[in-house]
Amino acid sequence: MNLSDLLAFGRPSVTTESVLASVSYALSEIPRRLATRVRSLEGLPFIVGTNPYIANTLAADRESFLWLATYPTPTTLDENADFAEELEEVIGRHANDIPTMAKGFQECSKYLSPSQVNEFLDGAIRNRLSVRLIAEQHVALSHAINSPERSNIGIVDMKCSPAQMIRMCGNFVSELCEATLGASPSIVIDGHADATFAYVPVHLEYILTEILKNSFRATVEHRHKTGTKDLPPVVITLSPSPAPPGDPSSFFSIRVRDQGGGVSLSNIEKIYSYAFTTAGRATDGSALEDDDGGPYAAQYVGGSAAIGSGGVGEGNLFAEMTRKGLQTGLGTIAGLGYGLPMSRLYARYFGGSLDLMALEGWGTDVYLKLRCLDGAGDAMI
Repeated sequence: MNLSDLLAFGRPSVTTESVLASVSYALSEIPRRLATRVRSLEGLPFIVGTNPYIANTLAADRESFLWLATYPTPTTLDENADFAEELEEVIGRHANDIPTMAKGFQECSKYLSPSQVNEFLDGAIRNRLSVRLIAEQHVALSHAINSPERSNIGIVDMKCSPAQMIRMCGNFVSELCEATLGASPSIVIDGHADATFAYVPVHLEYILTEILKNSFRATVEHRHKTGTKDLPPVVITLSPSPAPPGDPSSFFSIRVRDQGGGVSLSNIEKIYSYAFTTAGRATDGSALEDDDGGPYAAQYVGGSAAIGSGGVGEGNLFAEMTRKGLQTGLGTIAGLGYGLPMSRLYARYFGGSLDLMALEGWGTDVYLKLRCLDGAGDAMI
């Protein structure tokens, strides 16, 4: 299935017929993807599957699959409204699936190789992104039938403002950085600050929050190491594509530049590895001798699973940020804990990219290239 199929339910407008077509599609597609999810978890080595975090994730997936697979297809808007309300509750129950599952993989790291962890989590997380996208798209369309004036097609904002999103995420990360590290750098937005493009705001929100979290932490920690008095700003440059709207080659580019000391050569190849999250810690959460990934290493797994079981180690300066983030509206967005690997997966989901260029001893540039979704109908979901 590609993106154009999903967006077709909201074009040119949301009608009774399109909403009922959307719910029929959701009830056929989501169970199929959940079944794939269940089979992949069942296929893990027995000792991994018995881990309580992974077992709980599997049980939740089975329960949701059975509910959706046996749900009678709504034939009226009232029936659909009831379904959409229940579907929202299901989405909420799965909000912490990734940190819960990640905690399980941390505890089972000695039973799986890093390549096995990376391969499994890439597939599992992408599957969860697709299920959530389809479910939230239908819920959004169900609400949109009562709100005809809008710039969105479901959860796709046709006029998503990166500058506005940067300010929102920046304020959030700045507040948490102040509370955790005692200081935070400022943000400077340059380039085309007024530009907009078609994208899923919640995806952009996650990516920017993770990148800014890394940049802020790196900047403050580097100042402590060097004794520099002033904190240099994090500079974010926005560059829309020169291609016309709707062009398949249209991308929006964002560069995030900090002076946080860069990334060591020994770690530059590891920063996109999920296993790098667990490589530097023992199963009890304590730091090992080689745990020196720095801000741009995949952050130690956060989320309510880790917090509720002592999973956030004291050595992680942003553990408190994760805890506080889960108490805010940003909740699971603010601190899933997989940092760059997750952000790159989000960026690549519709055909974009995320690349990091580091100048060790000086700073890091993160290049984010996101496909404009009004021309990305061929993107597979």
